[in-house]
Amino acid sequence: MKKETLQKRTKIANDIMYYIYTHIETNIDIEEISIDLGVSKFHMHRIFKEAFGKNIYESIKSIRLQKASNLLLTNKYSTISNIVNLCGYSSQSSFIKTFKERFEMTPKDWRNGGYKEYSNKILQQSQRAKQSKADFSDITPTIVKMPSFESFYIRNKGYNINIRETWQKLQTWILTNNIHSYKQIALFHDNPTITPLNDCQYIGCIVVDDLEKVKSDRLPNFKIADGVYAKFDLKGKTGDVLPFIHWVYHEWLPQSEYETTTKPSYAIYKKLDFLDDSDEFDLSFYVSINF
Repeated sequence: MKKETLQKRTKIANDIMYYIYTHIETNIDIEEISIDLGVSKFHMHRIFKEAFGKNIYESIKSIRLQKASNLLLTNKYSTISNIVNLCGYSSQSSFIKTFKERFEMTPKDWRNGGYKEYSNKILQQSQRAKQSKADFSDITPTIVKMPSFESFYIRNKGYNINIRETWQKLQTWILTNNIHSYKQIALFHDNPTITPLNDCQYIGCIVVDDLEKVKSDRLPNFKIADGVYAKFDLKGKTGDVLPFIHWVYHEWLPQSEYETTTKPSYAIYKKLDFLDDSDEFDLSFYVSINF
Protein backbone atom coordinates (compact mmCIF):
# COMPACT_ATOMS: atom_id res chain seq x y z
CA MET A 1 0.00 0.00 0.00
CA LYS A 2 1.33 3.45 -0.90
CA LYS A 3 2.34 5.61 2.05
CA GLU A 4 0.08 8.50 1.09
CA THR A 5 -2.87 6.09 0.85
CA LEU A 6 -2.10 4.67 4.31
CA GLN A 7 -1.82 8.17 5.77
CA LYS A 8 -5.09 9.22 4.17
CA ARG A 9 -6.89 6.14 5.52
CA THR A 10 -5.42 6.66 8.99
CA LYS A 11 -6.56 10.30 8.99
CA ILE A 12 -10.12 9.26 8.02
CA ALA A 13 -10.21 6.67 10.84
CA ASN A 14 -8.89 9.20 13.39
CA ASP A 15 -11.33 11.89 12.20
CA ILE A 16 -14.26 9.48 12.67
CA MET A 17 -13.08 8.53 16.18
CA TYR A 18 -12.62 12.20 17.13
CA TYR A 19 -16.15 12.97 15.87
CA ILE A 20 -17.59 10.11 17.95
CA TYR A 21 -15.87 11.33 21.13
CA THR A 22 -17.09 14.90 20.64
CA HIS A 23 -20.69 14.03 19.63
CA ILE A 24 -21.35 10.99 21.82
CA GLU A 25 -24.42 12.54 23.46
CA THR A 26 -26.15 13.04 20.09
CA ASN A 27 -27.72 10.70 17.57
CA ILE A 28 -24.60 10.02 15.48
CA ASP A 29 -25.52 9.84 11.80
CA ILE A 30 -23.07 7.61 9.89
CA GLU A 31 -24.49 8.80 6.56
CA GLU A 32 -23.71 12.41 7.52
CA ILE A 33 -20.12 11.55 8.50
CA SER A 34 -19.51 9.74 5.20
CA ILE A 35 -20.77 12.78 3.24
CA ASP A 36 -18.57 15.14 5.30
CA LEU A 37 -15.49 12.96 4.72
CA GLY A 38 -16.30 12.32 1.05
CA VAL A 39 -16.07 8.52 1.33
CA SER A 40 -18.69 5.77 1.02
CA LYS A 41 -20.16 4.22 4.18
CA PHE A 42 -18.76 0.81 3.21
CA HIS A 43 -15.24 2.21 2.75
CA MET A 44 -15.53 4.21 5.95
CA HIS A 45 -16.53 1.16 8.01
CA ARG A 46 -13.72 -0.92 6.52
CA ILE A 47 -10.87 1.52 7.20
CA PHE A 48 -12.19 2.27 10.70
CA LYS A 49 -12.20 -1.43 11.59
CA GLU A 50 -8.68 -1.85 10.16
CA ALA A 51 -7.46 0.98 12.41
CA PHE A 52 -9.34 0.24 15.65
CA GLY A 53 -10.16 -3.47 15.47
CA LYS A 54 -13.88 -2.88 15.91
CA ASN A 55 -16.55 -1.31 13.74
CA ILE A 56 -17.99 2.19 14.14
CA TYR A 57 -21.19 1.03 15.84
CA GLU A 58 -19.26 -1.08 18.36
CA SER A 59 -17.04 1.93 19.14
CA ILE A 60 -20.03 4.24 19.65
CA LYS A 61 -21.60 1.66 21.97
CA SER A 62 -18.36 1.20 23.92
CA ILE A 63 -17.73 4.95 24.38
CA ARG A 64 -21.36 5.57 25.44
CA LEU A 65 -21.11 2.82 28.03
CA GLN A 66 -17.77 4.15 29.31
CA LYS A 67 -19.34 7.59 29.72
CA ALA A 68 -22.47 6.19 31.38
CA SER A 69 -20.48 4.03 33.81
CA ASN A 70 -18.53 7.11 34.94
CA LEU A 71 -21.56 9.42 35.14
CA LEU A 72 -23.40 6.91 37.33
CA LEU A 73 -20.63 7.43 39.90
CA THR A 74 -19.81 11.12 39.48
CA ASN A 75 -23.34 12.49 38.95
CA LYS A 76 -24.74 11.20 42.23
CA TYR A 77 -27.98 13.15 41.96
CA SER A 78 -28.73 12.41 38.30
CA THR A 79 -31.53 9.97 37.60
CA ILE A 80 -30.98 7.07 35.20
CA SER A 81 -33.11 8.92 32.62
CA ASN A 82 -30.82 12.00 32.93
CA ILE A 83 -27.80 9.82 32.22
CA VAL A 84 -29.61 8.15 29.31
CA ASN A 85 -30.02 11.61 27.74
CA LEU A 86 -26.42 12.65 28.44
CA CYS A 87 -25.08 9.53 26.68
CA GLY A 88 -27.21 9.65 23.53
CA TYR A 89 -29.46 6.64 24.16
CA SER A 90 -32.90 6.55 22.54
CA SER A 91 -34.66 4.99 25.56
CA GLN A 92 -34.07 4.03 29.17
CA SER A 93 -34.99 0.38 28.55
CA SER A 94 -32.45 0.01 25.70
CA PHE A 95 -29.77 1.63 27.88
CA ILE A 96 -30.43 -0.71 30.84
CA LYS A 97 -30.39 -3.77 28.55
CA THR A 98 -27.12 -2.71 26.85
CA PHE A 99 -25.50 -1.80 30.20
CA LYS A 100 -26.43 -5.17 31.70
CA GLU A 101 -25.02 -7.05 28.69
CA ARG A 102 -21.70 -5.19 29.02
CA PHE A 103 -21.23 -5.09 32.81
CA GLU A 104 -23.33 -8.07 33.95
CA MET A 105 -25.31 -5.89 36.35
CA THR A 106 -27.92 -3.12 36.24
CA PRO A 107 -26.94 0.57 36.34
CA LYS A 108 -28.44 0.70 39.85
CA ASP A 109 -26.27 -2.21 41.07
CA TRP A 110 -23.23 -0.55 39.45
CA ARG A 111 -23.93 2.66 41.33
CA ASN A 112 -24.41 0.78 44.61
CA GLY A 113 -20.86 -0.60 44.65
CA GLY A 114 -20.90 -3.17 41.84
CA TYR A 115 -18.33 -1.09 39.95
CA LYS A 116 -15.64 -1.94 42.51
CA GLU A 117 -16.15 -5.66 42.08
CA TYR A 118 -16.06 -5.34 38.26
CA SER A 119 -13.00 -3.09 38.37
CA ASN A 120 -11.10 -5.41 40.71
CA LYS A 121 -11.58 -8.33 38.30
CA ILE A 122 -9.84 -6.26 35.61
CA LEU A 123 -6.92 -5.48 37.95
CA GLN A 124 -6.50 -9.22 38.54
CA GLN A 125 -5.65 -9.57 34.82
CA SER A 126 -2.26 -7.90 35.43
CA GLN A 127 0.31 -9.76 37.56
CA ARG A 128 2.33 -6.60 38.18
CA ALA A 129 -0.74 -4.57 39.13
CA LYS A 130 -1.73 -7.27 41.64
CA GLN A 131 1.71 -7.00 43.27
CA SER A 132 1.59 -3.21 43.65
CA LYS A 133 1.56 -1.91 47.23
CA ALA A 134 1.41 1.78 46.25
CA ASP A 135 -0.80 4.13 48.28
CA PHE A 136 -2.33 7.11 46.46
CA SER A 137 -4.51 8.58 49.20
CA ASP A 138 -2.20 11.58 49.82
CA ILE A 139 -2.10 12.68 46.17
CA THR A 140 -3.89 15.94 45.40
CA PRO A 141 -4.31 17.02 41.79
CA THR A 142 -4.04 20.49 40.32
CA ILE A 143 -6.68 21.68 37.84
CA VAL A 144 -5.10 22.83 34.59
CA LYS A 145 -6.08 24.05 31.13
CA MET A 146 -4.15 21.98 28.59
CA PRO A 147 -3.47 22.85 24.96
CA SER A 148 -4.00 20.34 22.17
CA PHE A 149 -0.94 18.33 21.08
CA GLU A 150 -0.10 17.19 17.57
CA SER A 151 1.38 13.72 18.08
CA PHE A 152 3.00 10.93 16.11
CA TYR A 153 1.90 7.57 17.41
CA ILE A 154 1.84 3.78 17.42
CA ARG A 155 -1.37 2.07 18.51
CA ASN A 156 -1.02 -0.96 20.81
CA LYS A 157 -3.95 -3.39 21.08
CA GLY A 158 -4.11 -4.34 24.74
CA TYR A 159 -2.61 -3.07 27.98
CA ASN A 160 0.09 -5.74 28.04
CA ILE A 161 3.78 -6.58 27.71
CA ASN A 162 3.75 -5.50 24.03
CA ILE A 163 3.69 -1.87 25.19
CA ARG A 164 7.47 -2.12 25.75
CA GLU A 165 7.98 -2.99 22.06
CA THR A 166 5.76 -0.08 21.03
CA TRP A 167 7.95 2.35 22.99
CA GLN A 168 11.14 0.78 21.64
CA LYS A 169 9.89 1.40 18.09
CA LEU A 170 9.04 5.01 18.98
CA GLN A 171 12.50 5.42 20.51
CA THR A 172 14.07 4.08 17.29
CA TRP A 173 12.03 6.61 15.30
CA ILE A 174 13.21 9.46 17.58
CA LEU A 175 16.87 8.49 17.22
CA THR A 176 16.62 7.93 13.47
CA ASN A 177 15.09 11.39 12.98
CA ASN A 178 17.60 13.09 15.35
CA ILE A 179 14.80 14.49 17.51
CA HIS A 180 16.13 16.01 20.74
CA SER A 181 13.17 17.92 22.19
CA TYR A 182 9.93 15.99 22.61
CA LYS A 183 7.30 14.65 25.01
CA GLN A 184 6.41 10.98 25.54
CA ILE A 185 2.66 10.55 26.09
CA ALA A 186 0.60 7.43 26.76
CA LEU A 187 -3.01 7.92 25.65
CA PHE A 188 -5.72 5.63 27.04
CA HIS A 189 -8.34 5.46 24.28
CA ASP A 190 -10.20 2.97 26.50
CA ASN A 191 -10.59 3.38 30.23
CA PRO A 192 -8.59 0.46 31.75
CA THR A 193 -10.69 0.52 34.92
CA ILE A 194 -13.72 -0.83 33.03
CA THR A 195 -12.27 -2.36 29.83
CA PRO A 196 -10.68 -5.84 29.89
CA LEU A 197 -6.95 -5.26 29.45
CA ASN A 198 -6.64 -7.25 26.22
CA ASP A 199 -9.33 -5.02 24.64
CA CYS A 200 -7.80 -1.68 25.70
CA GLN A 201 -6.57 0.68 22.98
CA TYR A 202 -3.26 2.05 24.33
CA ILE A 203 -1.50 4.67 22.19
CA GLY A 204 2.18 5.52 22.52
CA CYS A 205 2.61 9.14 21.35
CA ILE A 206 5.55 11.42 20.62
CA VAL A 207 4.93 15.17 20.63
CA VAL A 208 7.81 16.93 18.90
CA ASP A 209 8.49 20.47 20.14
CA ASP A 210 9.63 21.71 16.72
CA LEU A 211 7.08 20.09 14.40
CA GLU A 212 8.43 21.76 11.25
CA LYS A 213 11.68 19.82 11.45
CA VAL A 214 9.92 16.44 11.28
CA LYS A 215 8.73 14.92 8.04
CA SER A 216 7.41 11.48 8.94
CA ASP A 217 6.22 9.01 6.33
CA ARG A 218 6.54 6.18 8.83
CA LEU A 219 4.26 7.24 11.68
CA PRO A 220 0.71 8.61 11.42
CA ASN A 221 -0.27 11.61 13.53
CA PHE A 222 -3.33 12.94 15.30
CA LYS A 223 -4.35 15.64 17.76
CA ILE A 224 -4.67 15.02 21.51
CA ALA A 225 -7.62 17.13 22.69
CA ASP A 226 -7.24 20.37 24.63
CA GLY A 227 -9.44 21.13 27.64
CA VAL A 228 -9.61 21.28 31.42
CA TYR A 229 -7.89 18.39 33.18
CA ALA A 230 -7.12 17.21 36.70
CA LYS A 231 -3.34 16.67 36.74
CA PHE A 232 -1.82 14.07 39.09
CA ASP A 233 1.95 13.77 39.56
CA LEU A 234 3.14 10.25 40.29
CA LYS A 235 6.42 8.34 40.64
CA GLY A 236 6.60 4.58 40.97
CA LYS A 237 7.37 1.25 39.34
CA THR A 238 5.71 -0.69 36.53
CA GLY A 239 2.57 -2.19 38.02
CA ASP A 240 1.60 0.95 39.97
CA VAL A 241 -0.04 2.74 37.03
CA LEU A 242 -3.14 0.55 36.69
CA PRO A 243 -4.07 0.62 40.41
CA PHE A 244 -3.48 4.39 40.30
CA ILE A 245 -5.88 4.89 37.36
CA HIS A 246 -8.45 2.77 39.23
CA TRP A 247 -7.99 5.00 42.28
CA VAL A 248 -8.48 8.16 40.18
CA TYR A 249 -11.71 6.96 38.56
CA HIS A 250 -13.24 5.03 41.44
CA GLU A 251 -12.01 6.82 44.57
CA TRP A 252 -10.97 10.38 43.76
CA LEU A 253 -13.47 11.20 41.00
CA PRO A 254 -16.70 10.13 42.78
CA GLN A 255 -15.66 12.12 45.88
CA SER A 256 -14.46 15.18 43.95
CA GLU A 257 -17.86 16.37 42.62
CA TYR A 258 -16.28 16.72 39.17
CA GLU A 259 -17.48 14.62 36.28
CA THR A 260 -15.21 13.26 33.59
CA THR A 261 -15.78 13.73 29.88
CA THR A 262 -15.35 11.33 26.96
CA LYS A 263 -11.91 12.73 26.11
CA PRO A 264 -9.30 10.01 26.73
CA SER A 265 -7.03 10.38 29.74
CA TYR A 266 -3.28 10.50 29.12
CA ALA A 267 0.07 10.44 30.91
CA ILE A 268 3.07 12.65 30.08
CA TYR A 269 6.28 10.89 31.10
CA LYS A 270 9.40 12.55 32.45
CA LYS A 271 10.82 9.04 32.93
CA LEU A 272 9.31 6.06 31.11
CA ASP A 273 9.45 2.69 32.87
CA PHE A 274 9.11 0.74 29.61
CA LEU A 275 12.48 2.15 28.46
CA ASP A 276 14.19 2.09 31.86
CA ASP A 277 16.17 -0.85 33.30
CA SER A 278 14.91 -0.04 36.81
CA ASP A 279 11.23 -0.23 35.70
CA GLU A 280 10.69 3.17 37.35
CA PHE A 281 8.52 5.98 36.01
CA ASP A 282 7.89 9.65 36.69
CA LEU A 283 4.68 10.93 35.10
CA SER A 284 1.84 13.42 35.17
CA PHE A 285 -1.58 11.86 34.59
CA TYR A 286 -4.35 13.98 33.09
CA VAL A 287 -8.06 13.14 33.35
CA SER A 288 -10.56 15.39 31.52
CA ILE A 289 -13.12 17.00 33.84
CA ASN A 290 -15.92 19.53 34.00
CA PHE A 291 -18.04 20.93 36.82
